[in-house]
Amino acid sequence: MPRRPSIRRQEDRNQAAARVVALSTGQPIPKLKRKRKKNPAAVALGKLGGSKGGKIRAERLSAERRCEIAKKAAAARWRVE
Repeated sequence: MPRRPSIRRQEDRNQAAARVVALSTGQPIPKLKRKRKKNPAAVALGKLGGSKGGKIRAERLSAERRCEIAKKAAAARWRVE
């Protein structure tokens, strides 16, 4: 599996040039700025529904329906192709 690219590979040409100059002159290496920040409203919506969706769905299913779903999953898992 390939490794994730490091931050240094995500820098543009100007940032790479600044890093080379800093290394060659003994100055501290400038830190890269992160460009993307998460939208707080989107994060809140994701936490609102995502954390409780599976639990509520499981509570609403009848025992018979859960049994049907489990049988279908087991058949798919053990199917020989």
